[in-house]
Amino acid sequence: MQKRSMKGAGRVAACAAAAAIMFSSMHLELLAKEANGLPSAGIDFFLSADATSVKSLKDENTQYPSTDESLDEDAEKMAFPTATATASPTATPMKEQDEEKEEKVIEETMMASTTKTVNQKERELEAKREEEGFKSLVIAKVNDYVNVRSIPSEQGEILGKLYDKSVGEFISEENGWYKITSGSVTGYVKAEYCVTGDDAVALAKAVGTRIATVTTTTLKVRENPGLDTTVLGLIPIEDQLLVTEELDGWVKVNIEEGDGYVSTDYVTLSTEFVKAESKEEEEARLAKEAAERKAAQEAAARAARERQAAAQGSSASQEKEVIAPVITSGSGSELGKSVADFACQFVGNPYVWGGTSLTNGADCSGFVMSVYNNFGVSLPHSSSADRSVGSSVNGLENAQPGDIICYSGHVGIYVGNGQIVHASTAKTGIIVSSATYRSILSIRRIF
Repeated sequence: MQKRSMKGAGRVAACAAAAAIMFSSMHLELLAKEANGLPSAGIDFFLSADATSVKSLKDENTQYPSTDESLDEDAEKMAFPTATATASPTATPMKEQDEEKEEKVIEETMMASTTKTVNQKERELEAKREEEGFKSLVIAKVNDYVNVRSIPSEQGEILGKLYDKSVGEFISEENGWYKITSGSVTGYVKAEYCVTGDDAVALAKAVGTRIATVTTTTLKVRENPGLDTTVLGLIPIEDQLLVTEELDGWVKVNIEEGDGYVSTDYVTLSTEFVKAESKEEEEARLAKEAAERKAAQEAAARAARERQAAAQGSSASQEKEVIAPVITSGSGSELGKSVADFACQFVGNPYVWGGTSLTNGADCSGFVMSVYNNFGVSLPHSSSADRSVGSSVNGLENAQPGDIICYSGHVGIYVGNGQIVHASTAKTGIIVSSATYRSILSIRRIF
């Protein structure tokens, strides 16, 4: 009762003060009333020129960080820095339950206004734009490839190949043929071997590879989304990670240590599709791969002679001819087998992030690089860069010993029988594992 009397007295004093201010010419300009859209329950809200209303907070919620939790006291002060509630001269006394109701409305409005940030909305819009863009794709759905021809007819000149799950941009349709542009090729593909429009949306999501490219020197991959969670692993700049899920400000990625999360502040996101290859590009690629394979074999032969000479310690050994192994159909090259056998010697040795020592410790790409260096072949110290070396191998069923198996943020050497040897983690070191223990992004052949 005493509390209510004090509140009543306070209200009377407030009314008197408000009346004095309102009738004073010195303060009329400071009482700019702002409509707030909330039930007044006997109180009109007045804000000074630099104050923020609930309405403006809803309209301009980008000024304040988003949170899944309710705003604390400090956050409320930040959201309403100079707001004051002043009773009007005609205000009627309020009941305590009206005050509580008014406070609840304000609190709920504040919480509702901060459930989505501009970044979230931008990501949602980008996802919708991307999905709409997928409708204009033409995706090959064949066993191997479909020819891209100069005219919408099987009599047309073959300009290139659109391989299975490869993607082109739809231009037009004519007599059961789609005109597309893909990579450097523009021509016609038979519609019965491709999908486009709404049918292409789901397939594009399946065949496209969502990649996060690291933009900071060393990226921390965390067990859960949040800067205060445990670090699962470290990834160097420019490495590429397979994205399996996208959240608000974080993406779920796959690394050797398992699934983890990285902040979108430190990566760029992209969707990779395989494009058509022109006839000229195919010929140039095959010639380049053949030349690189020959050079690698010659380098391996030189390295073998040098090792032999060092072991024997005689000039005669240097003159001894060593013939480089050749590729044998189906069974793989003897040189590739030599690479696999050499790599397996170091099983049990430690994993060291950033290391390149086969005995004292190496990371995954450092291990592959050092193994191949022993055969005279220089490779990059980067798991993502290894996805571009040598020639492409189509599927694990076609892999041969010595081939490089590339994963998201990881790489190993195929040893045959569905297995790889690789520098796994600091806990396990260099080990032999099943090649399919994770999703394979690429298989590359050096010899």
